[in-house]
Amino acid sequence: MVRATLLGALVVLLRVALGFGMMYWPTQGGLMRIGCLVVLLVAIVAWGFYDGHHDRVHNPEPESGTDLTLRWLKAGVLAGLGSGLVAWVLDYIPRVDLGENGVLFELTAGASFIVLLVFIPALIGVGIGRVVADRGNNKETASAPDDTVAASPA
Repeated sequence: MVRATLLGALVVLLRVALGFGMMYWPTQGGLMRIGCLVVLLVAIVAWGFYDGHHDRVHNPEPESGTDLTLRWLKAGVLAGLGSGLVAWVLDYIPRVDLGENGVLFELTAGASFIVLLVFIPALIGVGIGRVVADRGNNKETASAPDDTVAASPA
């Protein structure tokens, strides 16, 4: 729920910032869109990385780890639907230009785009986080002294 709320709020915040930016600097729209997308992707991948790393550190066996796939899918769906609904409501405020999309568009096509935009990068971050945690676990086991080796008689 926290992931969905914060990422949905970030999506709405970036859409509002993009709307204001497009009003005042319309010729820079392409760069602003790419900038907003990069900010969102970095936040999602970083959070996914943290989740994957944290889960693997606390559950070194892959079979005993948390199912982060379903957690991130739920977060993506809630973030997409929530941000679409909030953006649709905010579009009725004067001087807030979010594209004048209808509620049907915001809750279907717009929400599905946000779902994929959250879900796929988050799972990439989870995978990278787990790989990094596995490397750290392998280095710790390789550098630990081996107690099973018998001392040679002198």
